Amino acid sequence: MDVLVIGAGVVGLTTAVCLAEGGLEVGVVAAEPPRRTTSMVAGAMIGGPVFTEPMDSAVWWQRTSLAEFTALAADPDTGVRVARGRLVSRIGEQPPPWAADLPGYRPCEPDEHAGFPVAFWISSPLVDMPRYLGYLELRLLAAGTRVEVREVTSLGGAPVVVNCSGLGARELAGDPEVRPVRGQHVIVSNPGIEDFFFEGGFESEWTSFMPHEERVVLGGNASDGDWNDQPDPRQTQEILDRCAAVEPRLAEARVLGVEVGLRPGRPSIRLEEEQVHGTRVIHCYGHGGVGVSMSWGCARDIAARLL
Repeated sequence: MDVLVIGAGVVGLTTAVCLAEGGLEVGVVAAEPPRRTTSMVAGAMIGGPVFTEPMDSAVWWQRTSLAEFTALAADPDTGVRVARGRLVSRIGEQPPPWAADLPGYRPCEPDEHAGFPVAFWISSPLVDMPRYLGYLELRLLAAGTRVEVREVTSLGGAPVVVNCSGLGARELAGDPEVRPVRGQHVIVSNPGIEDFFFEGGFESEWTSFMPHEERVVLGGNASDGDWNDQPDPRQTQEILDRCAAVEPRLAEARVLGVEVGLRPGRPSIRLEEEQVHGTRVIHCYGHGGVGVSMSWGCARDIAARLL
């Protein structure tokens, strides 16, 4: 093979798709299959402000991803759709200056604030992650590549290795800056909700709901340095209560499951190259909670280096 991609989350799969469709012989190896990665439990809304370092690169990565996801929304088999929704915050009194540049921007009417001083409408792609990861796997298979699930212990196996191992990079790349940021979502049946809702300006907990065809992903929280991957019943109830206070229909929705993911936190996304025992290694990890919204941009960045 020409390139070995390590990791089968959204960043690894997207990178492998770009490289394989570009004509390279690509292998993908991961400790977990795509549907057991943290990407599986993402919300996931694309767009909004960028607060991720390195800032200049992150802005380009997100813009590239936004264009890709908007195009994918034309195909119902991808699990992507462009939806309307509210961004809200308890911080400030007026929408921030960058808000007016977002697609579909409109300040909320007084009865649309849901108790938040800052509230405005935007349009953004929403990604139903179980369906979308399946779509990426099929696209990868069509390009001649499938995911091999096995333990990964070294950055070798091909002339070029792309390290998209997420939280696993802490050990695999020997990077102590990588840390878990635990998050919990509650999944409920969709009682007919189409618009999303997302609270920004949070630190450890917030109110959000992302409606997909048959389910709604309710959030959320973030616990830095927490390795616990088991659901917390208290957090489940708090999430349900916060979301039902905004959208009463959610109070009667049937709970389908509770999902916990360990986001790969890092002070800055690492997308850079190094030589490891004669192998060209391109690292791409540390996306925290923005892996989906950066995925196509990072993958295109890597593809530009190799194609």
